[in-house]
Amino acid sequence: MTSGQATAPSQAPGPGTGQGQGQRPCTEPESAPTPGPESGSEPIVGAAGPGTTPADPGAAPTGPGASSADPDTALKASGRSSADPGTGRDAILRAARRAFTQRPYADVTIRGIAADAGVSPSLVVKHFGRKEELFNTVADFGPAAAELLAAPLGTLGRHMVLTLVSRRREKRSDPLLRVVFSLGNRDERSLLRDRFHDQVTDALTARLHGPEAALRAELIAGHLLGLGATLSLHRDGAGARATPEHIADLYAPALQALITGRAADGTGPGR
Repeated sequence: MTSGQATAPSQAPGPGTGQGQGQRPCTEPESAPTPGPESGSEPIVGAAGPGTTPADPGAAPTGPGASSADPDTALKASGRSSADPGTGRDAILRAARRAFTQRPYADVTIRGIAADAGVSPSLVVKHFGRKEELFNTVADFGPAAAELLAAPLGTLGRHMVLTLVSRRREKRSDPLLRVVFSLGNRDERSLLRDRFHDQVTDALTARLHGPEAALRAELIAGHLLGLGATLSLHRDGAGARATPEHIADLYAPALQALITGRAADGTGPGR
């Protein structure tokens, strides 16, 4: 699998897997999806207590302590981002990521995702089709990887940090962090690990020069996940008030050292 964006499955679901797009949109398949092509993706998920809507650990802070650097607060309050003007698509994606990463595939329903997103089930089907297609969208890291890697190697570390922090604030969610919810699961959620490895780590390995490219790529991926995790953990902390540029000033040099293969003292093969 490549790091580029794939397309949603074109084949119709098998017996017992639910209705296709345009047929009883409130019904969804209850069988596990088969790994296959998928379309765009992004954000993340978080845990919540019984009877509550799960929090999104990748979400930017809101409320009295919210950062002035956050996206428009009115759009936040409505559950939409500036890139999602009234369509509900981003809200559906966030709800789908919460659902598919926290519960087994068979327990997730289109109706439940729609209720969490505050939209109708038919709107979910309009944007994403069947449940299998929506799951494949959640499991796709290709678009996020393409954006994170869209810079020359000499400035890639800074570009990655700026892109990650900016997208978290714009989308109110992290483009990569949902993969950690697949750890320890051997059900359909393991597909997130496979896709992350193929679309993020392997794509980065292919960009790097010098020895131990695969190891360096894995460590870079760990840095990116760690940055997302700490910003989520300290959602009202200093990171929420810092500009993406300032965070990059502090964090990007470690990434760039792994990208070039040079240690902080300038030793190493590098290019």
